[in-house]
Amino acid sequence: KFLGKNYEVAASNGHVRDLPKSQLGFDVENDFEPKYITIRGKGDILANLRKEVKKAEKVYLATDPDREGEAISWHLASALKLGDKDAKRITFNEITKNAVKASLKNPREIDMNLVDAQQARRVLDRMVGYKISPVLWAKVKRGLSAGRVQSVALRIICDREEEINAFIPEEYWTIDVTLNVKGEKKPLVAKFYGDENGKIQIHNQSELDAILKEIESCEYKVLEVKKGERTKKPPLPFRTSTLQQEASKHLNFSTQKTMRLAQQLYEGVDIKGSGTVGLITYLRTDSTRVSEEAEAAASEYISANYGADYVGGSVDTKKNTAKIQDAHEAIRPTDLNRSPAIVKDSLSRDLFRLYQLIWNRFAASCMTPAVYETTSVTIGAGKYRFHVSASKVKFDGFMSVYSLDEEKSDRVFLSKSLDETSELTEEEIEPKQHFTQPPAHFTEASLVKTLEELGIGRPSTYAPTITTILGRRYIVKENKNLYVSELGEVVNNIMKEAFPEIVDEVKLHHKVPLIVEIPDRHGTGRKPDFITSYVNEAIGLKL
Repeated sequence: KFLGKNYEVAASNGHVRDLPKSQLGFDVENDFEPKYITIRGKGDILANLRKEVKKAEKVYLATDPDREGEAISWHLASALKLGDKDAKRITFNEITKNAVKASLKNPREIDMNLVDAQQARRVLDRMVGYKISPVLWAKVKRGLSAGRVQSVALRIICDREEEINAFIPEEYWTIDVTLNVKGEKKPLVAKFYGDENGKIQIHNQSELDAILKEIESCEYKVLEVKKGERTKKPPLPFRTSTLQQEASKHLNFSTQKTMRLAQQLYEGVDIKGSGTVGLITYLRTDSTRVSEEAEAAASEYISANYGADYVGGSVDTKKNTAKIQDAHEAIRPTDLNRSPAIVKDSLSRDLFRLYQLIWNRFAASCMTPAVYETTSVTIGAGKYRFHVSASKVKFDGFMSVYSLDEEKSDRVFLSKSLDETSELTEEEIEPKQHFTQPPAHFTEASLVKTLEELGIGRPSTYAPTITTILGRRYIVKENKNLYVSELGEVVNNIMKEAFPEIVDEVKLHHKVPLIVEIPDRHGTGRKPDFITSYVNEAIGLKL
């Protein structure tokens, strides 16, 4: 539709060649040379593609814009014998007319560095899987598997389970006091903080009783009322891991379901009056970068629909690290003008809910911070101190489209007339006993977050990894929580004992940060580009 009648578009439906399943598939003695065969069931697809290639003057390979996509293009070039054809590689991050047409103006050769990166990963996966899995078959039972990422993910879940089992709860107490303010209808609930020297933790009943006894005879006085403002920054636009986490939290989607629906939104949905339209940009990304064109369009949309006060600066991408590929933009709508309300009738319920989440998050990331008026009150009772704090929204900013869970908590009401002269009388004092809680069981969302923080796997591996360890019955899922099965424990123990270097996530994946104090001799305001060049040139390190 975008390109007209001169073009024929055909799909390979993913990979067409892979390592054979029945053997290791590469020659360890000969520089790990891989041996590829046609994937079962792909023969007919390749035959049809060969017919199309014969008819064509030029061939453009437009597979996904990542390492896996580059490898698929390389395999296609080989399987279809494109050497004597005018064949070029094109990539686009969004399926829109502009992006597709622009890609045709910038064809390139296949990037063998990306292809080699994919082959190295594939060989590593095969080496770990095919060399270790037979050990599990011999020691436990047939049909089990080990993997470069899945075994580390299982180890992380098992370690958390051990932490929970070894946890010993510790007692602590809190004190809430309800105070009546003279001339006010609503009472005030203040929380115990400590004494004039700072914060105090109440560890047991005897410590509590001693404090309560001293407070008994004391008058309550307002010592300080502090008023201020705080701003809450808009969230960054989604990348793969944060999309999976938020879809799990807000929509109760599994990582697999989120990726399946996002793939549909990316490939295109039939929108009434517009035909098939790709609604979001590429769904496998670890970058929060946004193109200048998209930022400009977002500013225009927000200004027209919410007002100029809501237009934010450029999207903050400082959370990017050197580890990420940054090949793609963040996950965002291809056109902000296509609001959820406009496309609702064309989407199934779940597709609509995921699109709405992506649209809201991106719109919010391009808006101004929310501003709160804050009031903090310190109340004295003898030498002890109680605190009350309240905040109210002064300017909603990005929260007009995307509110965060923590902002929905109960609001504390504080009268504007409350000051150091206000008279307070105690209505009720309520001590509460608590016990520290063990670490929470992993959910799919929190496991993805941990894998990403440890640098394990890539955006495309999170969902299949979790699906694999669930499918192997190493873990089970109950009410969102992930629990280790007996089988999972046995497999993890064998892996830890026999192959510690494979599953030790600390040794393999923790980067040790080097903090460098950089003198600001040139009055640069410590700009990132200055810091980078200083560190690179002066001490030969890379940030």
